[in-house]
Amino acid sequence: MFGECHAHIIMDGVNYKQAVGLHAEQVQEDVIHCHLKKYQEAGVDFVRDGGDSYGVSRRTKELAAEYGIDYRTPVFAIHKEGHYGAIVGKSFGNLKEFHKRVLEAGAEDADFIKIMTTGLLDFDNHGEVTGTPLDEQEVKEMVHIAHEEGFAVMSHTNGIYGVRAALKAGVDSVEHGNFMDEETVRMFAESDAVWVPTLVTVRNLLGCGRFEDSVIRPIMEHGERTLRLAYGLGAKVALGSDAGAYRVYHGTGIQDELDAFLQILGDGEDVLSWLKAGEAIIKNKFKRG
Repeated sequence: MFGECHAHIIMDGVNYKQAVGLHAEQVQEDVIHCHLKKYQEAGVDFVRDGGDSYGVSRRTKELAAEYGIDYRTPVFAIHKEGHYGAIVGKSFGNLKEFHKRVLEAGAEDADFIKIMTTGLLDFDNHGEVTGTPLDEQEVKEMVHIAHEEGFAVMSHTNGIYGVRAALKAGVDSVEHGNFMDEETVRMFAESDAVWVPTLVTVRNLLGCGRFEDSVIRPIMEHGERTLRLAYGLGAKVALGSDAGAYRVYHGTGIQDELDAFLQILGDGEDVLSWLKAGEAIIKNKFKRG
């Protein structure tokens, strides 16, 4: 089985506020054990988390070995004040404060640094991303700081400008990467970065009623075209489902993601080998040192 290269152990795939609220006073280890058991039962022995501000992923790292799981975490994601990211981490106001956050994560035994450089998909405006992306030069300095401290960088990023800025900055992986154009995918293929598309965060919304299927399908189709292009150009790609996101469940989310890839690209050995290669890069890079 493939590893899960993007998960949020603090979430449950059902109700974000309720799931997070369980840990508001203190980390609930019984919830963590439940999620880890699901990965173990699914045969998933590698999980890379996206972090949280409650210490849940940090504690999970200490417990995961009991389940034979190699669990990596940034402890918390880092976002700029006034921009998207409070949902999974801590903020900074300037680069000096960003550096302090990086050192703080390191002191808490983070395996890598996660940065938030854009918002989310705007389901009301196809092709748009919520909020304002961070400036290209600022992203470059953030990545430089993290690399200088010995960390790989996971970047939550969507949109053409955001992805190009992240790639130019030298991030080690781009999470989501929605609404890229052909030129941006070509940049990806020429870079050392790994793309983790998290396709099922959109695909699993079909029929749920939260959004009209007529809104969901064009986003899905754009993602499928982008994935085919990335495969054809030889970009580095790995499987990650964003497990914990709405209707994406721990343990089964990564199988959903794999099924989506195989439906889009076919189930040949070349596709599976391509994905294994991307996962191997993630495993090798996303550990401190």
